[in-house]
Formats: sequence, C-alpha cells, structure tokens
Amino acid sequence: MDFAFDARTEELRGRLLAFMDEYVYPAEPVAEEQRAALASPWDTPAVVAELKAEARRQGLWNLFLPDSEYGAGLTNLQYAPLAEITGRSPHLAPPALNCAAPDTGNMEVLAQFGDERQKKQWLEPLLAGEIRSAFAMTEPDVASSDATNITTHIERDGDEYVITGRKWYISGAMNPDCAIFIVMGKTDPDGADVRRQQSMVLVPRDTPGVTVKRAMKVFGYEDHSHGGHAEVVFDHARVPVTNLIGEEGGGFAIAQARLGPGRIHHCMRLIGMAERAIELMCRRAVARDAFGKALAQQGVVHNWIADARVTVEQLRLLVLKTAWMMDTVGNRGAHTEIQAIKIATPRAVVGILDRAIQLHGAGGVSQDFPLADLYASARTLMIADGPDEVHQRSLARRELKRYL
Repeated sequence: MDFAFDARTEELRGRLLAFMDEYVYPAEPVAEEQRAALASPWDTPAVVAELKAEARRQGLWNLFLPDSEYGAGLTNLQYAPLAEITGRSPHLAPPALNCAAPDTGNMEVLAQFGDERQKKQWLEPLLAGEIRSAFAMTEPDVASSDATNITTHIERDGDEYVITGRKWYISGAMNPDCAIFIVMGKTDPDGADVRRQQSMVLVPRDTPGVTVKRAMKVFGYEDHSHGGHAEVVFDHARVPVTNLIGEEGGGFAIAQARLGPGRIHHCMRLIGMAERAIELMCRRAVARDAFGKALAQQGVVHNWIADARVTVEQLRLLVLKTAWMMDTVGNRGAHTEIQAIKIATPRAVVGILDRAIQLHGAGGVSQDFPLADLYASARTLMIADGPDEVHQRSLARRELKRYL
C-alpha cells in the first residue's frame, strides 16, 4: 500500500490550499454578515456564488466524481486529501467546489443508475451547480437505521407512481434551489425478500402533494450549507413511471452504493475539521494566559494537543487505506474498512472538538469561533448514514463469522 500523493494530487492540493487561503477563509465572516441580511435564512449568501465561479474558473469543480465523463476522474485515494482540505471550512468549501452533500451522493446515483433522460434533466444541471437536490430516506415513525423499516409507499397506478409517506432530516430540502428529490419507498411491501421491497424515484420538488413542512434543527443550529434539514410529506404525489431509478426492487442496493462513497467523504472532511480544531487550540494556547502563565505551558493542554495529533494521524491512515481499497477491490471488498472509519472518525473528532471547545472556555460555545458548529456537525455524523451501533453490529458479525 502506497499512500504517497501522486503528481496530480499534489498539484490539486497546492491549488486548493491557495484557494482556501485566498478566497474561502476570508469569505467565512462575509457569508455570516450576508446571511443575517437575507430575506430567508435558506437563501444563499452572494459570496457563495462568487466562490463557485472562482472555483470553476480554477478547475476545482466536481472533484468527487471518479467518472471522468462527469467529474474530475480522481480515484478515492486522490480525492481523500482534497476532501480533507475542504473539511476545514465545511459550510463553504464543499458547496464552492460543487462537492457538497447531499448533491454529491445524488449525482453519483444518477451517473451510475440513471437513464439518459434522467441524466439530461437532472444530472447535468446538478453538475453545473445550477440546482440543488435532496435525498429522502429517513422517516420519523420507524427506526430508519434499518432501511427495510421504511413505510413510504410507492404504488404504481397506470403510467404513474403514487408516493405517500413522511420523511424527516431530509438534507437540502429547505434550499430554494432544491429542484429534485430522490425518494426511497416500498413498491413491494409484502415481498419475500425485505431488501427487494424498496425502490427509488425522482420527485420534482414542485410536484403536487409534496409539502416541505418545517426545518429540522441540529443541536439548535440550522444547517445552511446543506440547504437545511426538513420534514417532508408526500401526500399521493404522482410522478411518471419513467422517474424510477434503475429497477423496481433495486432501491436498497442503490442506497448501499450511494452511502459507501458518502461515508468516506464525510470521514475525509472530518479529518479536516479536526485539523482546524488543532490549529485553533494551538493559537489559543499561545495567545492566552491563565494563573500566571500561557495556556501553552499547562501540562493538560500539552496532553490534549498531543493526543489530538496522534488521533488525526491514525485516522488519516485508516481513511487512506479505505480509499485505496475502494479503488483496488471495490466498495464491497472494502466493506469492513468503510464501517471502521465510519465508527472511528466521528467519535474521535468529536473528542478533539470537545477539548478544543474546553480550551476556548466560553468562547468555545459561542458564535465567535467555529468550534460549536463543527461539534454539532461531527456529532451528527455518529448518527447520519447509519448510527455507530449499526456499523458495529455488522462489523462484529463479519468478524465472528470466521469463527462460527
């Protein structure tokens, strides 16, 4: 296993680091000021459009897509260090590069499973950054950590599907630019194979019967970067049968194909969040005095910083190994590693952010530093894309299988 960055990765890293220093970090306070003056909290600050235009001009666009027909054609191993860099400003950098969830996963689904009409109508404007999208799977009334539990009905009626159900924490749905939902529901609820009961359909946001009821907060925050998280009701919403993605009964498999890359992308960005936290810890430690000496001279602070550095180096190697395996043996072959990073990375980064918040005192929980916002995002990822316990259960069963 060779994790050294190749020439193309090094070149893109250099350009992206310069882009972050010159454009993204200075735009963070500007975005907050602009957001405060917007008519709706879900409107996008003008500076984001400026960042997107500059990123596209510099060729820092759609870096996440390994298919060179649609994206940059990078391998997972090449993309990993780039995603890490964007994680240092997770609310601005990914949208600026058109590499933000949930659009990334939705574009991957359309590129891999969509037909030519679906790609023309929805994938192309997503690739161009002209629209946003949402992925509707999680439901409030069932344990959605087991995707076979979902109850949304997708019933065929002639040349149409009729969708009925309630979803929540649907990322992207509050964004006024969100034009399309990928909805997972059951087309065969009584089917013998519980993993063949589900299908995915494309549902335009303006479809009659689709109601975005309310925004869902995360630890009191409204996650603007993803276009918010919403509760969405589908009340006999009708779409043409041609809006089916793939085949009937293929929804569960498509979901797994979508979530694999999504999980590693989250972990890559989490490492960037941890690096930002370490930087803030060090800056705070050398700039503040307590009890007659700088925080940087306090032994407990030394321990926090050293432990954080060791943890980040361990996590990075595990994520890079996972990316390498996905490239060489495929997502199925890297199943154990994908689960391992999904368990380890959010948990460890939450710990690092917690120490960084502690070091900043009252400032750590305030809006004057990004730490509280980063903490909320990282803690949420212990639930999103499958809670830790689901991955632990699956990974343990895989380990035990060799001894049974």
